[in-house]
Amino acid sequence: MKDLKEIRTELHDMILKKIDLTREVQDEEIEELISQVITDKGRSIYLSLKEKQRLKTELFDSIRKKGVIQPLIDDPSVTEIMVNGTENIFIEKNGRLSMWDRRFESREALNDVVQQIAASSNRVVNEASPIVDARLENGSRVNIVMNPVALNGPVITIRRFPDQPIRMDDLIRFGAVTTEAVEFLKKLVISGYNIFISGGTGSGKTTFLNALSAFIPEETRVITIEDSAELQIQGIPNLVSLETRNANVEGCRPITIRDLIKSSLRMRPDRIVVGEVRDGAALDFLQAANTGHDGSLSTGHANSAKDMLLRLEVMVLMAGMELPLTAIRRQIASAVDIIVHLGRLRDKSRKVLEITEIRGFENGEIIIRPVYQFDGERLTQINPLIHTEKLERSGLL
Repeated sequence: MKDLKEIRTELHDMILKKIDLTREVQDEEIEELISQVITDKGRSIYLSLKEKQRLKTELFDSIRKKGVIQPLIDDPSVTEIMVNGTENIFIEKNGRLSMWDRRFESREALNDVVQQIAASSNRVVNEASPIVDARLENGSRVNIVMNPVALNGPVITIRRFPDQPIRMDDLIRFGAVTTEAVEFLKKLVISGYNIFISGGTGSGKTTFLNALSAFIPEETRVITIEDSAELQIQGIPNLVSLETRNANVEGCRPITIRDLIKSSLRMRPDRIVVGEVRDGAALDFLQAANTGHDGSLSTGHANSAKDMLLRLEVMVLMAGMELPLTAIRRQIASAVDIIVHLGRLRDKSRKVLEITEIRGFENGEIIIRPVYQFDGERLTQINPLIHTEKLERSGLL
């Protein structure tokens, strides 16, 4: 007797042959077709009600959704999904990694899901262009690496964001930041301080940027720029969201973060929010922040606030312009007012570890001083803010 896996494969092939590919087929038609073939199959082989329901769900997921990983995508408690080829699938729940007890049964099934994800974000991924960033319908961020780059590929990494954006009140409740520090940051955002959020992978930079953006005055014109749109800025009517584009086989040239920042300057922005800078786009962000776009925000990967400044120097050099280091440091010191550094502790909790002020540029070095610092138990103010001019102008001091 055939096992359920063999039956599912057989029914899957039958359904695909019956689908009319010359027109758009609705989900209801697919469900009806699946029910029909399962009923027909049940006449020649015994299937329990539980097996029929499982077949119906898995067949629909494989044809219309994301196959075997669809239940994980639908589960709000799963924050990360890591598909390592057809070998295994790992998930993150409550900050803990574990191996899932299911996997893709064939490379063809996995490739189908990869192409479906890429197509839904208007992206192309293949052996000629084996790396792509995309997003799911629910806003989850997706990175895909195909073979030959990934030897056991395709590899899919999905970072799921909460269905409802996490707000500062939530972060306070989680213990990620104190009420006092939030009030301090709120005043800085309203007053137009340029703030850079740093941290390691999975430290919550995007979540914190979303929460911080809630303090931007609603009459502001905001332009967001991202590799893959995932920011959930709310309460801003005059909001423009821009997203990069990869090159494709049809000859479309890539549109980079750098291109979008340059274009945004002609769109009369009050503030520019760049999801993350990781290359020469750092130079364009700094120039934008230095040319009247106060209150701009961005994030970057770093191990500390000081390391973030060093990374910004390197990223500016990646822009290909032969600038002296002193000029780069002056640009950074002038453009960035505050660095908020996030980290993940041993217990997997995410916290604001440091809020640092850029005090200026002296003797060839950027001068910084922490205003708030995490002491192992809580975030505490250890120094006053020196540059209060923007606070004074906004009447918040």
